[in-house]
Amino acid sequence: MPIEPIFDAKAFASNLPAQSGVYRMLNGAGQVIYVGKAINLKKRVSSYFQKTGLPPRTQLMVSQITAIETTVTRSEAEALLLENNLIKALTPRYNILFRDDKSYPYIILTEHYFPRLGFYRGALDKQHHYFGPFPNVGVVRESIQLLQKVFRIRTCEDSVFSNRTRPCLLYQIKRCSGPCVHLIAEPVYREDIKNAELFLQGKQTEVLKSIAEKMQQAAGHLDYEQAASFRDQIQALRKIREKQFVDNGKALDADIIACAQDEGSGKICVNLAMVRGGRHLGDKSFFPQNAEGYDPTTAMEAFLAQHYLNRSVPSVIIAGEKIHREVLQILLTQQCGHKVAISLNPISERRKWLEMATENAQLALKQMLERQISQEERLQALQQALDIAGLARIECFDISHTLGEATVASCVVYDNFSMRNSEYRRYNISGITPGDDYAAMRDVLSRRYHKVAEGEGRLPDLILIDGGKGQVNVAQEVLVELGLNDANLLGVAKGEERKPGLEQLIFPGMKKPLQLPKDHPGLHLIQQIRDEAHRFAIQGHRARRGKSRTSSSLEQISGIGAKRRQNLLARFGGLKGVLIASIEEIQQTEGISRALAEKIYKELH
Repeated sequence: MPIEPIFDAKAFASNLPAQSGVYRMLNGAGQVIYVGKAINLKKRVSSYFQKTGLPPRTQLMVSQITAIETTVTRSEAEALLLENNLIKALTPRYNILFRDDKSYPYIILTEHYFPRLGFYRGALDKQHHYFGPFPNVGVVRESIQLLQKVFRIRTCEDSVFSNRTRPCLLYQIKRCSGPCVHLIAEPVYREDIKNAELFLQGKQTEVLKSIAEKMQQAAGHLDYEQAASFRDQIQALRKIREKQFVDNGKALDADIIACAQDEGSGKICVNLAMVRGGRHLGDKSFFPQNAEGYDPTTAMEAFLAQHYLNRSVPSVIIAGEKIHREVLQILLTQQCGHKVAISLNPISERRKWLEMATENAQLALKQMLERQISQEERLQALQQALDIAGLARIECFDISHTLGEATVASCVVYDNFSMRNSEYRRYNISGITPGDDYAAMRDVLSRRYHKVAEGEGRLPDLILIDGGKGQVNVAQEVLVELGLNDANLLGVAKGEERKPGLEQLIFPGMKKPLQLPKDHPGLHLIQQIRDEAHRFAIQGHRARRGKSRTSSSLEQISGIGAKRRQNLLARFGGLKGVLIASIEEIQQTEGISRALAEKIYKELH
């Protein structure tokens, strides 16, 4: 058997060029464990193999290196881009990783005759007006509700808007001005749209002035009801403006980024606060992976690169750490088409924003550590109660259906003291007798663990089944058939009257179930995981059932093909809209004759 050649790191580094580029450290299994960039590849790579001065984490990484790959780039900026792309693609073990793949939400004002106000997530285009981004969905919903209350802009989809014959409930509660049935003139509606745009741009003073003038005009014409409406708008806007601590009359777009680190655990939190149009839109906290052993400055640099490259960027970024910013500023400016300035030493009001972001980072880190301590205590208690050494990863399964219809199985994952949403999976169950939960459990476990039996993937430390003795026996049979006899399996059966705290824990072959005290931390962890599996299964089942019912009820009508079905659903905004439509309204759909409209109406009622 040939002997693997020993990697001579120093000799390799000495032959590298003194040029900018990216290097990749590989371990014995050929996995990339670290990706870095360098202005001078030769100097940077050589520095890892000095005898002294390396931090413990870096020493551990270096001890695992069996090969190094390099890519020469034309500039440091190009190296930064390549490094960022490789880190996201390879997720190396020793790189700080910020996972935030979801796009941020926006508020959209469409370019219709009567524009629509709505929630939007995705790629932006020039057809409509977008405002944001916002740090989370909740802030967008709250902003939309405020705009509805103040300006009464429609939020309904076009398919609903174009088919209304009378105003909806939102008109009755004064959250919409009823443009669908022409209860407001288009020029007046456009004025509301203009004011909403000014408000979203941070120009609240202009909006207040405009509405105050209209109030005076209405009062001058003795239209006191209209004047009172304008007065209410002004009062609502002033209350909103009082809450915006950064509203100083300047329509500034800025992101404020602060870092906090716990000295004991080495955990790091990065807090991102967003200001758009002079309004503080909220903040979001990030907890990077693999951050132990790194300082806040390194974490900040990693966040800026991973978060902003290939994403829209405001004109000002205020950072709370003394980072190397020159190359990143150039890249972001080129990327966005407008100047991007990274401020490291803010003064006056901007200093207050940074202090607030720092406080939020410290608070979020403290709360995360407290939750982790609680989770550690729960896991430790469960490990002792079940006598399972090294308990860390738990996978839980649940089955959901309605009288056997649209059966869906869920698998949720708990690992490293938290629920791992990205590893959740749903399984559509078919080919079984409707309502046969045993067959459904057999199906999902076979599909989940057959690759593990073939040597791929990892068997969890505990497999949790939401079910009683029968479910556990079926699950045990599946695992034995797959050759996974050593898997730890536990069933969670609802207790007497299905009350929380009375759950019975069932092991395969155990005659008497285990019942932990109501206040047992280990039981609380089981309840948390079981409830999450239940929620995830029901969510999937309802979506599948809704889709099935929407299509099947129209598919069963002869003469309704895919095209006509699509036209109907698009026109009325879904099956619910078709169900409440009259024969005359159905007949107006493309491809639907009077006779067919009568047939559809009769079949659906």
